[in-house]
Amino acid sequence: MNSRLEQAVEKLKSTGVRMTPQRHAILEFLLSSMSHPTADEIYKSLEGKFPNMSVATVYNNLRVFKEAGLVRELTYGDASSRFDANMTDHYHVICRECGKITDFDYPPLIDVEREAAKRTGFRVESHRMEIYGICKDCQKHTA
Repeated sequence: MNSRLEQAVEKLKSTGVRMTPQRHAILEFLLSSMSHPTADEIYKSLEGKFPNMSVATVYNNLRVFKEAGLVRELTYGDASSRFDANMTDHYHVICRECGKITDFDYPPLIDVEREAAKRTGFRVESHRMEIYGICKDCQKHTA
């Protein structure tokens, strides 16, 4: 994890982004989190350490990280955006009850993109696949 953090910090510095303690803490939290947190969850987890930090600071830093290619923003319907620092090709399984998002590794669907381009004439740029269900914890509550 430390090498990922160091690489992310270097990438930001190389684009002229100043590394503040808050920015460093938000980045470290994102890189260590597997829960795909919302900006509010990030804020709440760090407010004890940084009492003067605002939710706007978190949002502004998430935008900087997104522009630098360090995080991706996940949007699902009306729910708050969630942020993922895993930039490798992967998919998500989402619980319809609690909203938990879990990474799911599967070979990229390059063939599907090629076929879509061939059939429609589009220049396909990306795709997004989401799998929905009920997580183990929520299954226990409904059993």
